[in-house]
Amino acid sequence: MPEFSSLDDADPLVAKGQPGDNAAPLSVSELSALLKRTVEDRFGFVRLRGELSGVKRAASGHIYCTLKDQDAVIDGVMWRTGVQRLAFRPEDGIEVIATGKVTTYPGRSKYQIVIERMEIAGEGALLALLAKTKARLEAEGLFDPARKRRLPFLPQVIGVVTSPSGAVIRDILHRLADRFPTHVLVWPVLVQGSGAAEQVAAAVEGFSRLAPGGPVPRPDVVIVARGGGAIEDLWGFNEEIVVRAIAASTIPVISAVGHETDTTLADFAADLRAPTPTAAAELAVPVREELANQLAELALRKRRCALRPVALGRERLEVRAQRLPRPEALFQAKAQKLDELSERLRRGLGDRAARARGELHEVSRHLSLSVLRQRATSAAHGLARSGFTPALLARRLSGARAQFAPADRLLPQLDPLAPMSRGFALVVGPDGHVVGGREVAATLSKMTLKFRDGTLDVAPLDITLSDKAKLRPAAKAKAVPQDDLFR
Repeated sequence: MPEFSSLDDADPLVAKGQPGDNAAPLSVSELSALLKRTVEDRFGFVRLRGELSGVKRAASGHIYCTLKDQDAVIDGVMWRTGVQRLAFRPEDGIEVIATGKVTTYPGRSKYQIVIERMEIAGEGALLALLAKTKARLEAEGLFDPARKRRLPFLPQVIGVVTSPSGAVIRDILHRLADRFPTHVLVWPVLVQGSGAAEQVAAAVEGFSRLAPGGPVPRPDVVIVARGGGAIEDLWGFNEEIVVRAIAASTIPVISAVGHETDTTLADFAADLRAPTPTAAAELAVPVREELANQLAELALRKRRCALRPVALGRERLEVRAQRLPRPEALFQAKAQKLDELSERLRRGLGDRAARARGELHEVSRHLSLSVLRQRATSAAHGLARSGFTPALLARRLSGARAQFAPADRLLPQLDPLAPMSRGFALVVGPDGHVVGGREVAATLSKMTLKFRDGTLDVAPLDITLSDKAKLRPAAKAKAVPQDDLFR
């Protein structure tokens, strides 16, 4: 069996005070408070250099992160008021210098730094952040050359996003006045410092929201301009919010930020990059005098082009006219041929008249009076021998007239129109044929009565046999007057 030590040698079961012990036990909260005061008193404000990791933005606007180097880490928190003053967007992997107060977080027994100000640790870290942001936005296609738009040749309205009090706007206005005076709309913004990126993005979006034909004219091109400076001075134009606003603009944008050697992400997102604000004004509009000279030259070339064919035609006409023969030379051969034909015609007429005279003399010999009398006597003897005399024709005509006399007497009696003179009428249908009975008449919708002195259109009434009997008691063999059949 195991051996147990005495109660005097073992730890007591119930806490009891020890002789000479004057320290009362502390609670966990009391110890945490003592540690918090000690740390805050010993490390009031510190500046830490480290790499951001695990950056999280809460819904409240606070930022929670971790600062680390190769050997240690420390948690950090930045309240919303400090976040609003940041000049850049914290991301993982950025080396920063954080200024704040070291304190403890009793809820997790950790110490942390409450960051009040955060800056990028040197230009190298700033360039690294710039390269990282550029790669991310380029992967989204915001810098794709295919989405770049051409600037209008002669914009009527130009929008300028810049500071209204700097030398940039004066340079732009002066250059525009020298080249081609144009209506300019200036949207005043901050060009560096806290809130500059938000104002620039809002200005670009505001120009895009202007409706064509509204009270405020909509620009045809927008110039985003700023003078030169260090990379941190131009950092607002590297912010993602500005780049996305320029890429989403419905109006072509010219980026003119810094000097010729300065490059920002806004330059990659814009439709055209200008080395300086003055150069942006030169790219936006042409030179009016050059346009006038070009128009005058084109007008001159137009006149020359219109007159050149006329001059060439005149030259060709003169050359061809010189090669043409004289007018009298053209008619010499024809005149000679006309003389020859006239002579031939005169000789031909003479010859023809001589031949006709000989033929007439030859025929006249056969037309003597004795010859004509001889031919008439011969014809009379032939007629006498044929037995064809006028008395014979008279007898044949008398016989034919006797044969046709009965037919001639019968013809007036067979004339269908003769009874009309005695008061009868002829019933004719629409087709012009004579209606021969009641049954045929009942089927017709219209008929015509022809009288001796004219015609009359009638329509038959639909009457029954009983009605007919009342109207006409007995049928007779003689013709029925027409007014008994029709009303």
